Amino acid sequence: MSESTDQAQPLVAHLTELRDRLLKALLSVLVVFLCLFPFANEIYTFVSEPLRAILPAGSSMIATEVASPFLTPFKLTLFAALFISIPYVLFQVWSFIAPGMYRQEKRLAIPLLVSSVLLFYAGAAFAYFVVFPLVFAFFTSVGPTDVTIMTDINRYLDFVLKLFFAFGLAFEIPIVAVLLIWAGISTTESLKQKRPFIIVFCFVFGMLLTPPDVISQALLAIPMWLLFEVGVFFGRFIERRPDADSAAATDE
Repeated sequence: MSESTDQAQPLVAHLTELRDRLLKALLSVLVVFLCLFPFANEIYTFVSEPLRAILPAGSSMIATEVASPFLTPFKLTLFAALFISIPYVLFQVWSFIAPGMYRQEKRLAIPLLVSSVLLFYAGAAFAYFVVFPLVFAFFTSVGPTDVTIMTDINRYLDFVLKLFFAFGLAFEIPIVAVLLIWAGISTTESLKQKRPFIIVFCFVFGMLLTPPDVISQALLAIPMWLLFEVGVFFGRFIERRPDADSAAATDE
């Protein structure tokens, strides 16, 4: 009876800690949301600027549903709060799993965790400042001249959120490559041999997650390929460490 109690106690303690970490993460998102909500319309204005800047004279964005003027900025603010809270949310995740990791694993995991956050932000920024102006300029220029462009605010938000997520996720490729090499699932030479398949995958991924035009597909696929090369480059240093450690152990 005593042994079963001793075994159950650590599990209950871990579940309690997990609950507390999740509550802290959700609370951080809620606090940021409450701070941002008074500026919901300004946030939507900022996000919609790439499209509004190139709309022809006489065109504007519209709301086709009664509740859209309220719900659309509300949804955007919620996503913005989650976007801003990502570092703290990941910190809570790290605080939960770190005690079970070895010291050498922590030394690699911390840079990877920080890099993954920065790369996700970089992907979203790349989408906003580079991709959106080019894609929207292309769409507005190829349309019929007698058609007035009036984009629904909710449809626009769904469109840009999809691209934000696609580019943020795509910019995580170096982290994936390094993790594959670090875990021993793959090697740098193996990844180099699979380069043609990776390039094809990048363009297929770009085709599936971007609008049906060559510009946005290429703007996603080419950075993905280049980031893959960056991951393979840094993966070489991770791959050498086990050999160096075993050599040092042999010398001892």
